[in-house]
Amino acid sequence: MEARTEDHLRIHTFENFIWTDICNPDRQSLDRIATQYNLDIHQITDSLERGHLPKIERLAEYQFIILRAFTSNIQEGATTINDLSNKIAFFINEVKLISVHQRDFPFLDQLKNDFTHPEDLLLHIINKMLDTYEPPLAELDRQIEELEKSVFLRKYAKVSLEDLYYLKTQTRITKKLLQLFQQVTIQLYVRDVNRSSLQDIQDRLVRHMLKYDEVLENAQNLLHTYHSVNAQKSNDVMKLLTVFSAFFLPLTFIAGIYGMNFEHMPELEWPNGYFITLGVMMVIALIIFIWFKRKRIL
Repeated sequence: MEARTEDHLRIHTFENFIWTDICNPDRQSLDRIATQYNLDIHQITDSLERGHLPKIERLAEYQFIILRAFTSNIQEGATTINDLSNKIAFFINEVKLISVHQRDFPFLDQLKNDFTHPEDLLLHIINKMLDTYEPPLAELDRQIEELEKSVFLRKYAKVSLEDLYYLKTQTRITKKLLQLFQQVTIQLYVRDVNRSSLQDIQDRLVRHMLKYDEVLENAQNLLHTYHSVNAQKSNDVMKLLTVFSAFFLPLTFIAGIYGMNFEHMPELEWPNGYFITLGVMMVIALIIFIWFKRKRIL
């Protein structure tokens, strides 16, 4: 493989085809490439659009493909497609492969194999793009496990709704990207010799989506559990306040009656009135306690 570098592109010459890799081009450079290789102007526009979703179009001269690789760090809290991923656009036919992207991808610089057909190189790059979805999956799964431990071990200070929101949103968006990725591979046309390689890619996509779906389900269950635990905490507080109120309300009522400053209150002249009142209060408190015990409230 021979390579030469120009302003925004690198041209790699293989034995049977040429790979033109264009990184962060301006419109003028890309228009020049489009004219040279007879590319559709609308697809050139799609190649420059930063937030374009995965798609595939088949023309008479070539296939046009857009795919997105995961390029974010889960810890950064990104919640949009543009922040979580970056795209690569491909133009491919029997004698050339053109790739257009706006940021550097290390795996494009680490090609060690000699490819005999543009499809071989395209499928290799697609596999490398799929690899980028594995580290965030492991990180999301780890975060789910840590949050579950915090919730079920009642370490609530380590749990926040913000963490749960980011985790759930990132998982949901990444799963959607993989679904769009899958739709492209289903429509991708390859030679018979590469059908097995394409099927392997589709199988990997299904496994990834199942794993992300599991993480998303765990995140939703964890969110529900978190709300349930908080609701239980509130119920426990209300229960405690209710118990205290039940004990002290009748006692406060009695104390309020004998705290009034009327001139004629016969009980005030009783020699043992104070002790009788205390006894009545104790009996009332005991009755309430026994009732709570029988109802299994205490």
